[in-house]
Amino acid sequence: MRVIRASLSGPRHDPDRDSGALALVSDLIWAHTPAAHGLEHLRARAADDGVDVYLFLRAASEAAALDQAHAILDGAAGPLRAHGYRTAGPHP
Repeated sequence: MRVIRASLSGPRHDPDRDSGALALVSDLIWAHTPAAHGLEHLRARAADDGVDVYLFLRAASEAAALDQAHAILDGAAGPLRAHGYRTAGPHP
């Protein structure tokens, strides 16, 4: 299993008061990710400039995991954008 962090810029939320925004980001990613992308789990955390999303992926290599993360973010980009989030790209 590989872990890739993706940064989303967008609305800032107080994680203690607005866990709904983090759940929304998670739900949007899950809803737009086909099983073929190997997403096993994800965790969304509030960040200074938006949200950090940690993607836990079944992948043969770090390069494959990055490709999968790009595909996941590309697939969810429209719905995320509709809620004010922009992807800044995945990082190993």
